[in-house]
Amino acid sequence: MSSIDWGDAPTWIAAVFAGGAALFAGLTIRSQRQQIAEQRAFIGEQSQNLALERAELQAAKEARRWAQAKQIEVRFATRSSGPDSEGISSGYDGWLVTVTNRSDEPARNLLARFGDTYNATSVTEIASEYLPDHGRRGVPLDVLGPGRTACFESPRWQEVTVDNNRPALQFTDAAGATWRRDEHGVLDAVEE
Repeated sequence: MSSIDWGDAPTWIAAVFAGGAALFAGLTIRSQRQQIAEQRAFIGEQSQNLALERAELQAAKEARRWAQAKQIEVRFATRSSGPDSEGISSGYDGWLVTVTNRSDEPARNLLARFGDTYNATSVTEIASEYLPDHGRRGVPLDVLGPGRTACFESPRWQEVTVDNNRPALQFTDAAGATWRRDEHGVLDAVEE
């Protein structure tokens, strides 16, 4: 007959408990790995959400940055050189640049430029023509208030010079950013 070796029983009991502890530890580790994977997925989703929110905020900031500049309306036209000896218009001798501030903030340091070389020779604020100074202002125009209009004039030239010196308007918005709008209506931020 076989007899139980009780001297080994505590070893067997310890081995069973050790196996149970190992199984419990393995299940715990697996559970923790699963939790870590879920947390990483959650963090990934949150990162994507934050990136989208950041992009939306950046787009809104950029839209606010361009908002006033887009409301500065500029019209460019050639200035007639007047009638010839027979009373017929004989062409053009310069540019007229009409600027209307349709924003709620003043625009500053407005300057009409012609080509790379010439600045406007005069500027008249249209609503101020009735004043003793007839609305004449200095070049560059320091301030053009909301809803106000001003007209810049180029030097007088021959037609070929007019054609070779295309107009553009440069101005500073209420936030201090400098902008340039060319004769085609293209608006660009000017890096200083």
